Amino acid sequence: MAELQRSPDKIRNIAIIAHVDHGKTTLVDHLLKQSGMFRDNEKLDDRVMDSMDLERERGITIAAKNTAVFYKDYKINIVDTPGHSDFGGEVERVLNMVDGAILLVDASEGPLPQTRFVLQKALAQNIKIFVCINKIDRKDARIQEVRNEIFDLFIDLNAPEEQADYDCLYAIAREGMVTLDPDNIPEQKSMEVMYQWIIEKLPPPKADLEGPLQIMVSNIGYNAFVGRLGIGRVRQGSVRVGEEVLLSRESDNKKGRVTALFLYDGLKQVPVNEVSAGDIAVVAGFEEFNIGDTVTSVTNPSPLPRLKVDEPTVEITISVNDGPFAGKEGKHVTSRKILERLEKELLTNVAIRMIPTDRPEVWRLLGRGELQLAVLAEQMRREGFEFILGKPQVLFRKDGDTLMEPMEKVYIDIPDVYTGIVSEKLGPRKGVMMNMNPILGGRMRLEFLIPSRGLIGYRSEFLTDTKGMGLLNREFAGYEPFKGDIAHRQNGAMVADRAGKATPYAIFHLEDRGRFFINAGIDVYEGMIVGEHAKDNDLWVNIIREKKLTNVRASGSDEAIRLTPVKPLTIEQAMEWIRDQEMIEITPLNVRMRMKDLKQN
Repeated sequence: MAELQRSPDKIRNIAIIAHVDHGKTTLVDHLLKQSGMFRDNEKLDDRVMDSMDLERERGITIAAKNTAVFYKDYKINIVDTPGHSDFGGEVERVLNMVDGAILLVDASEGPLPQTRFVLQKALAQNIKIFVCINKIDRKDARIQEVRNEIFDLFIDLNAPEEQADYDCLYAIAREGMVTLDPDNIPEQKSMEVMYQWIIEKLPPPKADLEGPLQIMVSNIGYNAFVGRLGIGRVRQGSVRVGEEVLLSRESDNKKGRVTALFLYDGLKQVPVNEVSAGDIAVVAGFEEFNIGDTVTSVTNPSPLPRLKVDEPTVEITISVNDGPFAGKEGKHVTSRKILERLEKELLTNVAIRMIPTDRPEVWRLLGRGELQLAVLAEQMRREGFEFILGKPQVLFRKDGDTLMEPMEKVYIDIPDVYTGIVSEKLGPRKGVMMNMNPILGGRMRLEFLIPSRGLIGYRSEFLTDTKGMGLLNREFAGYEPFKGDIAHRQNGAMVADRAGKATPYAIFHLEDRGRFFINAGIDVYEGMIVGEHAKDNDLWVNIIREKKLTNVRASGSDEAIRLTPVKPLTIEQAMEWIRDQEMIEITPLNVRMRMKDLKQN
């Protein structure tokens, strides 16, 4: 193993930033594999940095993660960041750990909304930015146009001259290949160009070895032996195991001793006796580490300014399950357990807020978007929690007497035959078309400005309308005066009017009334939503009705019961579908929808 501690001029700290699915995690995979840190026979998974089950299933990065590679005599600390704006809090807090960022852009899709979002955050930190155009082997690659679009984006974001004068590399991350010339792809697939480039072009960290200790906690971890870990960049000074330090928190300061120190070596955290300015370190010794705290010197404390992240725009209520099936499927069902889990989430997720209500078993959760809140709900469900969610609502503001609401810029990439249906659907949702450009392959790129609440419930409808071939991306566009009422779901719900087990006979005879969300044999209760009504009113149905057993049989009079297969709704789809008077019941085994008032009359 290489010696972990380096002088600051032999360290490089870099983040990989990009729009979702442009290849960040795959690029980091090959930077790790080709650094010679793993044995030839060592088994390595693809997307090794996506360690959470949800990340692997969805194919997206949700939480920022650290790793380090050694190249020649240099140590390169790499931070892999999420590409979705709902997890923008992750990007904002980790960019202060690095001195540079590689902006990865797809050679066909070009810069998309989250490319703009993450680049804006990087420019605000005033760090060195490189551009890497990935997937240059795509049949529909348009490398020169994408280069021009990236430059236009830098200018549009008012990048200072030294940041707009960036270098550009070209990659096929999937094959572990980076080159300086897209027309001349070398036979030998290698990341050598990128390693050299990081070392020569990226400035070493600004580090004052003699100054008082400063470590900004930008990430949180846990170790079974030493407890809670604070992860962050050592801005100045140095610290040894056993030294007394001061933890500067939002409300107060607390003294303590450093019980363990770690540095990154590949994917592992390796114990060391001392860390010094310039490196990204892991510190143990406090149980109360929070993101934004500063570990500093006791004799000469110099805390750093606290992290600031964008404000939430969406809220949802979360409460204890009070339905007829409460406690049957979950392990953690009490208000105390749910509150503990939410407080634990607040410690590591700077983009989420929690506000208590006048009822002790109900809380308001504020976040960046429905996806962020749905991911938290899914994580809790897998941990054995059982709870109820309300309908997502946008957060309004008052500017004097004017009611202001959050707006979104929506970028839509679709086959041009669907332009009409998409425009027709976004009109009633108060969407205004700002731009319309044809792109290669008979596709159209549309740009809309629309209230955030107009997008709640639209994504699944959009995928249906475009036969799954449409791409929809969004970015927060500030607050504007309230745009008026927006009609939500056009169809009513089919609601079970009694408890029991759903029968094939009942479902078969109700199929012409709408579409079902449940299969035969499922336990239901009064007030549980079992399907979507074909008309706009709610329909209470007897879904447990069985066929009358008589001894009369005639040829052709007994129908063969063939039911339409049903795919259960996900948490996100349920959040999009429900109305104000409906709720989502989430347990480790099921996602159900129900009425707030379970009784029909």
